[in-house]
Amino acid sequence: MKIPVLLVSGVLYWLFVCWVTGAAEPWDADAYWRLWYPASLGLAALTGAAFKTRGWMAGFILTFAQLPVIWLTAGTISLWVIGLAMSCVLAVPAVAISAFTGWFAARSRPL
Repeated sequence: MKIPVLLVSGVLYWLFVCWVTGAAEPWDADAYWRLWYPASLGLAALTGAAFKTRGWMAGFILTFAQLPVIWLTAGTISLWVIGLAMSCVLAVPAVAISAFTGWFAARSRPL
């Protein structure tokens, strides 16, 4: 149940980014590199801890949730291959962060 909730949450997050910034695609937003992408890395860290040993999936899902948003907001898939390639690159730090926090959460003792 966590995966569908995270996917919907990720899509809603990126839709929110497009709505607030007026950008057709999340990575076209003015503050994407300063605010929105770092915030998504923070979300990946938090959700990675919730996924524990499968924490890496949180970063992957949150990053790739941009693709359906691009399709919905831009209304085109003409640059789909480029968007997929960019998502793969953007997912690397998100997967690493969420995997680490998941690993850490799985090995931590409860207080």
